[in-house]
Amino acid sequence: MFGTQTRDVADDFNPRRRRTLWNTPTVSMSATTHTIRYNTGKKSLFNARFMSVKFEDLYGFMVEGNVDDVNVLNEVRERITEQGRVWWALEANKGANWYLQPKISSNEGVISVTSLKLSVLTNTITLRRLIRKGVPPVLRPKVWLSVSGAAKKRSTVPETYYDELIRATEGKTTPATRQIDHGLNYVAALLLLVMKTEEDAFWMLAVLLENVLVSDCYTDTLSGCHVEQRVFKDLLAKKCPRIAAHLEAMGFDVSLVATEWFLCLFSKSLPSETTLRVWDVLFNEGAKVLFHVALAIFKMREDDLLCIRQLGDVIDILQTTTHHLYDPDELLTFAFDKIGSMTTNTITKERKKQETVVMAELDQRIRRLSSLKMDG
Repeated sequence: MFGTQTRDVADDFNPRRRRTLWNTPTVSMSATTHTIRYNTGKKSLFNARFMSVKFEDLYGFMVEGNVDDVNVLNEVRERITEQGRVWWALEANKGANWYLQPKISSNEGVISVTSLKLSVLTNTITLRRLIRKGVPPVLRPKVWLSVSGAAKKRSTVPETYYDELIRATEGKTTPATRQIDHGLNYVAALLLLVMKTEEDAFWMLAVLLENVLVSDCYTDTLSGCHVEQRVFKDLLAKKCPRIAAHLEAMGFDVSLVATEWFLCLFSKSLPSETTLRVWDVLFNEGAKVLFHVALAIFKMREDDLLCIRQLGDVIDILQTTTHHLYDPDELLTFAFDKIGSMTTNTITKERKKQETVVMAELDQRIRRLSSLKMDG
């Protein structure tokens, strides 16, 4: 699906594109039209808002939503254009590759300035603020490669490494190809859409699995994913105690919805541009961003969730919420301003505690399966 896009993504954000007035929300958007306005009379306004319409998202995919979704997406396009002007102004002032400076590490959210040039510190703070507001689509490949550490990882091997790896593994089933079956295919497909080359996408995937995410998320046992789900459940109890208590009383396991979020990095749940905005921050700040975003989705619908009595309704509300989250700024504002601070060290400590429990459970399951086989 992603491989069919031939249009330059930069064209989607050209502020000079003509806006088209559509008189009916039931007509699909044409392939060459990128902004929709709906003109509805007062009598039909309420019904029109909730009518289902099909339209192109920012990357040319046909999606289904309502009139409000279309209008939000138009506003997002305008904000992307404005944010692009900020990046271009900084490039004019600081130089084309100012954001490719060495990354400053932080501990418990406090940046160490020992023996650092003031310009590097300033750039790091500026970059973090800018990335949270969104990376312009045309700059994403270069920015992601830099801030994620993928470019540095690639520089440690010979230039022929990727080509030789492809030849060596062609037609073979490897641990890496098996991981694709566990949700990584959605991640890989979106990376291929964003990055300029397959090799760039490969290095982004490599740094994601080896440096950004917890280990063993996509192995046969999914042990890393089980650990993340336990950590998330504990964080939900701390950050959203009323929601956590209500869902527990209902007997609802949050992993029923959150497992897919974490395995697919929200690429199967959120609209494309919202997903990529989450990834902007993920590649710069690490896996804690996934917890921020997951908690924010629950927090945004707290009042509705507290009124629910049926388990299926919980899933319906959360799925509907993610499907219509066309405004990435709304989601990320909740994620970082409403949820509160969570440091990487705090999450790492929680992971170590939960890893012991998960590994014990997996060991017990393996023993039980072995016993059943012997009895059989």
